Amino acid sequence: MKLPVIKHLTNFIEENDEDFVVETIETLEALTEIPSLKDEELDVIGELISNMYGALEVDKLIKEGVPKKEALNSFMKRVLGSIDN
Repeated sequence: MKLPVIKHLTNFIEENDEDFVVETIETLEALTEIPSLKDEELDVIGELISNMYGALEVDKLIKEGVPKKEALNSFMKRVLGSIDN
């Protein structure tokens, strides 16, 4: 996951609507079912999907009243904590 990408997607959600991101995730998930995709291509799609899910999580925190910067930081700490474990 990349914080700048999540931050950009969070801004996109604020300016537009989370439904665009949800529908994009569904489309990318459908693409992963193509048997001829190479591992590298699947990795890129997976990274995009995880960043989009991350942005949705950050957006949820913001809607719950957490300031944007704090929401981004706490989300990334949670991600890094799960990687370390």
